[in-house]
Amino acid sequence: MESKNLLSVHKISKSFGIKTLYRDITFGIHEGEKIAIVAKNGAGKTTLMKTLMDPATADTGEVVFRNDLRIRYLSQQPAFKDGLTVRDVLYQSDHPGIDALRTYEQVLIDGSSEAMQEALNQIELTDGWSLEGRIQEMHGKMNLPDMDREVNLFSGGEIKRLALAQLFIEEPDLILMDEPTNHLDLDIIEWLEEYLINYKGALLMITHDRYFLERVCGTIFELENLQFYKYEGNYSYFLEQKELREANEAANLHKAKQLFKKELDWMRRSPSARTGKAKDRIDRFNDVKKIAKQNIDDSAVTLELRSQRLGGKILELHKIGKSYANNLLIAQFSYLFKKGERVGVVGPNGCGKSTLLKLIMEEESPDNGKIVTGETVVFGHYTQDGMIDKNNLKVIEVVQEIGEYITLSKGQKLTASQLCERFLFDGNQQYSYVSTLSGGEKRRLFLLTILMKNPNFLILDEPTNDLDILTLQALEEFLEEFQGCLLVVSHDRYFLDKLCDHLFIFEGKGQIKDFNGRYYEWRQEQKRLDALKAPKIKGPESPKNSNQKKKNRLSFSEKKELDELPNQIKDLEVRREELNKVFESTEQIPDELIEASKKIKKIVSEIDNKEMRWLELSEIENE
Repeated sequence: MESKNLLSVHKISKSFGIKTLYRDITFGIHEGEKIAIVAKNGAGKTTLMKTLMDPATADTGEVVFRNDLRIRYLSQQPAFKDGLTVRDVLYQSDHPGIDALRTYEQVLIDGSSEAMQEALNQIELTDGWSLEGRIQEMHGKMNLPDMDREVNLFSGGEIKRLALAQLFIEEPDLILMDEPTNHLDLDIIEWLEEYLINYKGALLMITHDRYFLERVCGTIFELENLQFYKYEGNYSYFLEQKELREANEAANLHKAKQLFKKELDWMRRSPSARTGKAKDRIDRFNDVKKIAKQNIDDSAVTLELRSQRLGGKILELHKIGKSYANNLLIAQFSYLFKKGERVGVVGPNGCGKSTLLKLIMEEESPDNGKIVTGETVVFGHYTQDGMIDKNNLKVIEVVQEIGEYITLSKGQKLTASQLCERFLFDGNQQYSYVSTLSGGEKRRLFLLTILMKNPNFLILDEPTNDLDILTLQALEEFLEEFQGCLLVVSHDRYFLDKLCDHLFIFEGKGQIKDFNGRYYEWRQEQKRLDALKAPKIKGPESPKNSNQKKKNRLSFSEKKELDELPNQIKDLEVRREELNKVFESTEQIPDELIEASKKIKKIVSEIDNKEMRWLELSEIENE
């Protein structure tokens, strides 16, 4: 059955002052579609989302919604009124079942039998009985605080999880999401990914999470050169088709410029031509001129900054410990950093990851133990809130505070203005106030100020939040060539897998596990251990059978199948890990990415089937 259109956008445009974000954009969203918008920071992605929620803010064009469309928007930084509790927010849903349940509670007290029956009918019609269960499920899945906790003191991650829970309780027809993975820990991100894959409604999201783009989204809209380009496929397909599109555009532009030169020469030699044929050629000349004078925006962030040499002693952590209000975050942790180490730091929100970075930077002191820093170490510390105190300055002034010029890796010197241009801040934007920048542009500027100091030990706390994919790719390329040490706290799985071959894993109660491997290797190890633990969870034995040997109900062939399944699953996981290496390569070939993506999806399906079969046989054997 053909899917129905939920929303139609016809020729909308938006400008701020002299800057045009997009012009005459037209597109539609159908039932069940899962779409991502990608673009450079400042291109207008968030503005477009807000325009869809309030079409009157568009300069031109219209947005048409299907009748009775239930649409919800998750902003980058959700906010709730002070004084509200978790219960208030979760039961604040517009779901009709909420009203039906409240009406039922009213008529229980003083209602007639007719009113009672009507209330029960409404609950049945609105699926109200299952709503309470869904609220409790989301409360647990999102790992939210107690129902009676007030939200005004919540962390950014808790606020984001609460907003997501409220959103999924309502189950709208269309969800607009702006950077949904920001401020979430890795377990929640992986759960969210699976949930959205199976979500029956439509999605339109802005995200830099490339695993999300690969697995969740079947369509990608690219906002570039003031217009939309549509790609019917996932992230791998987008990379391939974008490359082809840009190559075709470059070829067509080259042809147009060559033709323009010929036509211009003819125009100069025949200025007085007035015949019909000549007029046609003059019209054609004007058309070619428009094409030839096009400017294709192919700018990209360029990182070529040098770093200072590291000596023999770098950074030593000797049995350090740290607690806050009886909450033990770090206990007796020791580690000696070596040259060129690339360490990722993972663990749930609030476990102490950022605290570890602050201890290293001497922004806080350990309760016990000591930290020894080598004399040649120059730290570059990228924090989550690094530009807060710069809003009253202009972009160029922020850079000039550090230096009027900087020396690049090859000895070339750049002025502050030229360096800004390398980071995509043009002449006009350099004299804009920091307060007017988008979230991603502020982070890009902060990244520039960190790298200007030529550090040889980079400490990055959530560096990927709000950065566009092009900036992320440039940052990753720079960090791959970076000769110093790297310590990264990140919820971006792709970023961790590509750059970090070593992990500090916060396991709770102050324990930090030193894992020699990449993030996806650790996750596979965790899943394997969880699978091994699963059959050991048994219910209580009845007295009647407690002293009897349980009978094995499996046939010979089923017992053999059960014994072989773990090795089969392990072999499939090894194959998947080998295919994942294609995405880590610095020289990615689009055809290989697409083929690897297809194979991975098939292998994941096989693993799921075999794990389900293993659990089924295990349960029979243990009955």
